[in-house]
Amino acid sequence: MRGLYFEEFEVGMRFEHALTRTVTEWDNMQFSNMTLNPQPLHIDAHFAASTEFGKPIVNSLFTLGLMIGISVSETTLRTTIANLGMTDVSFPAPVFHGDSIHVVTEVMSLRSSKSRPGAGIVEFRHTAFNQDDVEVARCTRAAFMHRKPS
Repeated sequence: MRGLYFEEFEVGMRFEHALTRTVTEWDNMQFSNMTLNPQPLHIDAHFAASTEFGKPIVNSLFTLGLMIGISVSETTLRTTIANLGMTDVSFPAPVFHGDSIHVVTEVMSLRSSKSRPGAGIVEFRHTAFNQDDVEVARCTRAAFMHRKPS
């Protein structure tokens, strides 16, 4: 299985990704520890209980990575050169341990590469939702994509 090549994308294409994932306490602890993020809101249940959330919230960078990761198999798997950047990143609602995340991706724009004739740039808007369809994350991502081999 592979993602799509640059010329297989169309502006307005929408992917409701079939892959979903339930986020666990281990995911949150491991990611926070691996990235040296000691924020007690993520790793200390007693501290988090005293906050407006009442329990630990999942590290937002884990949520961002999961959202983009869920999109890969249907969009960029083996067809991307590199990510060029992410903008307009927001987290409108928290993710908690036990939430199941699903993602929708929309193609926002396409642009041929000026420096590499065998490539183009696809701008995606990724949006993640929990099991109750509450939006928990969104971002715009620019991906540097291969064109179809001749």
